[in-house]
Amino acid sequence: MRVRPGSATRQRRKRILKDASGFWGTRSKLFRVAKQFVTKAGQYAFRDRRAKKREFRAMWIVRVTAACEARGISYSRFMCGLSRANVVLNRKMLSEIAIHDAPAFDKLVEMARKNAGAAA
Repeated sequence: MRVRPGSATRQRRKRILKDASGFWGTRSKLFRVAKQFVTKAGQYAFRDRRAKKREFRAMWIVRVTAACEARGISYSRFMCGLSRANVVLNRKMLSEIAIHDAPAFDKLVEMARKNAGAAA
């Protein structure tokens, strides 16, 4: 008499196939294939949770750089001037200020110019 797979096996297979729902073709239908691609999807998710932080920081820097160049100052001089003026704003907030509050960003640029010019 053979032993049939128990409820634990069925639950594991259902969970894998549920995780694979939305995948294309046999990747979402067949257990063996779905298991491979759910594992691979997990690896991508792990990697990209870390990459996302780098990508956002790069985007904020690009935005702040564009706003600085429009006002005639380089990004590096701007950041140097802010740090010398003891202005503690992260790049995300600087980016938001540059987009939504131009007069405040202009004041930050002037502050940075004053403090960057002192040592340069």
